[in-house]
Amino acid sequence: MNVSGIFPALTTPYHQDGSVALDHFKADLARYNKTGLAGYVVLGSTGESVLLSFAEADSLLAAGKEAAAPGKLLIAGTGSESTAETIARTKRAAALGYDVALVKTPYYYKPAYNAESYLRHYRAVADASPIPVLLYSVPIFTGITLETPEIVALAQHPNILGIKDSSGAIQRIVEVAAQAPKAFQILTGSAGVLYPALVSGAKGAILALASPLPEKCVELFELFQSGQHAAAQTLQQHLALASKAIVSEGGIAGVKYAMDLRNYHGGLPRLPLLPLASANRARIAQIISQFEPATARA
Repeated sequence: MNVSGIFPALTTPYHQDGSVALDHFKADLARYNKTGLAGYVVLGSTGESVLLSFAEADSLLAAGKEAAAPGKLLIAGTGSESTAETIARTKRAAALGYDVALVKTPYYYKPAYNAESYLRHYRAVADASPIPVLLYSVPIFTGITLETPEIVALAQHPNILGIKDSSGAIQRIVEVAAQAPKAFQILTGSAGVLYPALVSGAKGAILALASPLPEKCVELFELFQSGQHAAAQTLQQHLALASKAIVSEGGIAGVKYAMDLRNYHGGLPRLPLLPLASANRARIAQIISQFEPATARA
């Protein structure tokens, strides 16, 4: 299975009463379907997956499958703290028609975990999964980094397709690309290093920034693919600044506010996440204004 290209880490919109707004979620997907995005990630970190009930998460998976255009690859975030629950969620995503499972590292008992813990966890999930598995290393949230030796060891498993590496460490991408089987695919989770990641062997990216700025993220990928490296580097500089302000500094609230400015359904995050501070709002509005004008909702 080919997971090259740009995938947005989809956000979860809410109604005024705090309930998940599946209608808004589907409306955003209808707009994304008209772009060059390779597919969608539902229930990733940017989707506030850890703040959703199982029923809410399940409803979003079903809505994503229903609203995605044919040919768009569907990736479900299925990682949980326990191996057994991760397997159950992965099987559920497969039953709903998802193509790939994105499995984050367990982290709650991190003092008791070691490399062997993660090798056994991921191998057990991959053994039981009906669909290919993407490893997910997101140390900013979990405090856990999958290092090169673990990644390379797991890359030998026939049902482990690749990794989403959100550490931003280009050296690790270079090391894994050099040592893992050629079929193992690396996706970066950081728009700030998208171009250098592609140069270093990544096949694409899963990006929070692709939720408010899908066209620009896709444009950078296509510039790289067509060998237009000078233009790609220039666009990378703009996207790095945007990613820093919107994603790194603004967090999920920043991503959602940037979506609002582009006439997507962003809205507020769910408590205990807080709304965006006014200073951040002004900075993000200034950055978004430098890109193409907002387009009306379809």
